[in-house]
Order: sequence, then structure tokens, then C-alpha cells
Amino acid sequence: MTRLFIPGPTDVHPDVLAAQDRPMIGHRGADFEALFARLQPKLRRVFCTASRVYVSTSSGTGLQEAAMRNGVARKVLCGVNGAFSQRWYEVAVANGKDAVRLDVEWGKAIKPEMIDAHLATGDFDAVAVVHNETSTGVASPVEAIAALLRDRYPDVLLMVDAVSSLGGDRLDFDAWGLDVLFTSSQKCLAAPPGLSFAAVSDRALAKAQTIPNRGLYFDFVDLEKYLLKNQTPSTPAISLLWALDAALDRVLAEGLDARLDRHRRLADRVREWAAREFDLIAEDGFRSQTVTCISNVRSIDLKALNSFLKTRGCQISDGYGPLKGRTFRVAHMGEIQLPDVEQLLGWIDEFIAQDS
Repeated sequence: MTRLFIPGPTDVHPDVLAAQDRPMIGHRGADFEALFARLQPKLRRVFCTASRVYVSTSSGTGLQEAAMRNGVARKVLCGVNGAFSQRWYEVAVANGKDAVRLDVEWGKAIKPEMIDAHLATGDFDAVAVVHNETSTGVASPVEAIAALLRDRYPDVLLMVDAVSSLGGDRLDFDAWGLDVLFTSSQKCLAAPPGLSFAAVSDRALAKAQTIPNRGLYFDFVDLEKYLLKNQTPSTPAISLLWALDAALDRVLAEGLDARLDRHRRLADRVREWAAREFDLIAEDGFRSQTVTCISNVRSIDLKALNSFLKTRGCQISDGYGPLKGRTFRVAHMGEIQLPDVEQLLGWIDEFIAQDS
């Protein structure tokens, strides 16, 4: 088994994997409805919402597309400060939406004042940002962005990609006044890949009802109709839902606050080591709690490093896109514990020592 210190998929606990071995059930029967009903309050606790959380058999990109189809009537502002936030813009264009890029230097956060300068035109009815940009290890201040929109642009929806941070960093859907917040199963929640989840506000659902051509599979209105019956519109990945049930039990047994605190301690340890041995890409004050992007100032052979780490039973990630080779990423999310991080950093130190 290889221990994964990559930004997903993450390690899955054996009890969660074993939950998939349950016998198959029909998705229109009472057994499934009981399972789905049991999942909803657990998901709402993780999302910090009393509202709905839709469940999709898709990657997070599916619900990203859903947000665009259901939430944009006029024009959307897409914050782009890395490879995965660029996907917001790509999804908008692919769905025929009028989209404007707010380009920010990689390694920098998207800040409220940047958004304010664009929204002042009055052209936009939605803003799309990534909370945790895994290509750079930057966490943008979603709470402050939400406060800006609430105070100055109350008719503009805020749609947030939290694929690599929900369950590992603080995101309070209700208190912050978010409209769409989505994540995937295989990151901080430490479940198998294949599911995604979105909290959707009442006003976002109401807006969806006014937008034509929302598509079929990711229609919020249809998802709502079936959610009220503890069902999904089409056949879900039932075995993955059993695994999700077990994974959420682990999250809630640890306690959400305790889990977030563990992720903070992991991030602090990796950042302290990275600042001493290398350098960090992300600007100070806006650094991810779940993945650290490290500048390869030593010009070490990252392929050789990962080959070395494989002999120790673990794996990290190279840089992404234009940062490939120039950076490497250490993820510390999901089931990762502090002793795991200490062991990994010791092995990287060992590789550096023998490579120098």
C-alpha cells in the first residue's frame, strides 16, 4: 500500500472501503431512502448548513457545471489564480455563459477588493471562485468575499469550489451567506472517488427555476424534487453511498472542529519545514490548510524523489501545469495524522542528504 500525500484521491480507511461490500439495493426502494435520509443530516453538519446538500454521482466538475447552468443568467465573474480556478472560466464558456476572467498572479489570493472593482459595473449576477487552489496552495478569503457581496451586491450569487478544502478548513455555508458550495468525496472527506456534493441556498434554487436550458443531469430543480423524497433523479453509485455513510461517521466521530484543528496542525508543520528547507509559493496569510505547494529552490529531481518515496511506501505530487518541476506539493488532508507527516518529512530530508 502506498500512503498518499497527494491532493486527491486520499487514503481511505479500511472500514470505509469495507462498507462498499454491502449487498446491492434498489434505488427506488425503502432501504435506499433510509440510507439517503441518513446521509443528509450528516452532510449538512459538514457543510455547516440547515439547508439542502445535493448528492451527485460525478466528480466535482459535474457540480461545478451545475452551478454555471443553474446560477448564471447574465454574466459571471470567474476568479482565476491557478489551474483549477481557470476551470470555472472554462466551464462557463463551455456552457455558453457570458464570462469574464479576473486573473490574479499564481501564488496570490483572490481578494474582495479585486472583485469589488469588477462588480461595480453592475453587469454581473454571479461570482465564481475556488476556495483552495491546489496548484499553488493558496486559500482565498471566501468569508470576506461573501461579506462584500452581501453588503454591496446582494443580488449577486457566490459560487464556491471547495473540492480540496471542505472538511479540512473552515467553510460555514449559512453564516457566511454562500449560494453554491461544492466538494468531492475523495479529498478531505476521505471516501472513494465518484461522488460530489453541493449545498445550495434557497435563493440559488429560486433563481435556477427562472433559468432555461439547465440541462438534465445537473438540474437543481430536479435534484430538489427527488431530494424531498430521499432519492436521486437517476441511478446513483449505491456502493459509494455506503462508503460515504461510513466516512461521514468517521468525520463526525472525530468532531468537525477537532478535524479542522488537525488539518491546521498538519499544515503548520509542513509549512515550517518547507520554509526552512525550500520556499513557499503561496503568499503569507493565504496559505492552504490541506496542501502545501513548495518551491523547488534546490532543483532536486522530483521524479527521483518520488521513486525514493515509493520505496518507503508513500507518494507526493509534482507541480501542476507551468509549475511542474519548479514546485512540488505535499497534501495533508483526510486521514493523514501528524506522525505520518513527520515520517514523510524525515524521508524527504534523507533523500536531500544523499542527493547533495
